[in-house]
Amino acid sequence: MLLRGLSWLVLCQLLGTVLNALLLPMLPGPIIGMLLLFVFLLVRGEVGEPLSVASSSLLKYLPLILVPPAVGVMAYASDIAEDFWAVVGALVLSLLISVAFAGWLMQRLIDRQQRREEV
Repeated sequence: MLLRGLSWLVLCQLLGTVLNALLLPMLPGPIIGMLLLFVFLLVRGEVGEPLSVASSSLLKYLPLILVPPAVGVMAYASDIAEDFWAVVGALVLSLLISVAFAGWLMQRLIDRQQRREEV
């Protein structure tokens, strides 16, 4: 089960990298792969046991993935401090866009759930 789920994850990342190299150089391959996996799961309608087992086993190692960005922030603290207001502006703008998108998406999902319940 675990190997099958990891194979799906690696396949999506590989397809994303291929699409990155051929068509979309402005987006990273793993991001494209994640979007492909998201679309696949939306079409399929359920996660399935292999992907569930693989993702739950990978979630144990999530804190290790966050160590390199934290080290980068500490290593480039002086550069970040020089551009403090640009960083703050980018963070505030991305927060506002994310909150607006999350609200819009939640409303769409609530409407879709209500339509399913009416039928």
